[in-house]
Amino acid sequence: MTAPVRVLLFASARTAVNSARIERKVPERGLPVRQFLDELVRDYPALRPVTEVARFVRNGEYLMGTRGRIGPGDELAIHPPYSGG
Repeated sequence: MTAPVRVLLFASARTAVNSARIERKVPERGLPVRQFLDELVRDYPALRPVTEVARFVRNGEYLMGTRGRIGPGDELAIHPPYSGG
């Protein structure tokens, strides 16, 4: 059995999903990040506008847009624009 992808949600992403963290199963070979996000948006439609402007961090490293793949056991953080002090 493969480990799920952990999705960490911040600011408006958290609000859109009503949770700070969700887990999703992916195939053993993983998925392209864009496809993974499209599937998230399908299940959480309020997340769509957030994913259009957010930055993504996979396993502690910022992605260039939505390039790359998400595999079992990965962690993806969704960081929408936010400010604070």
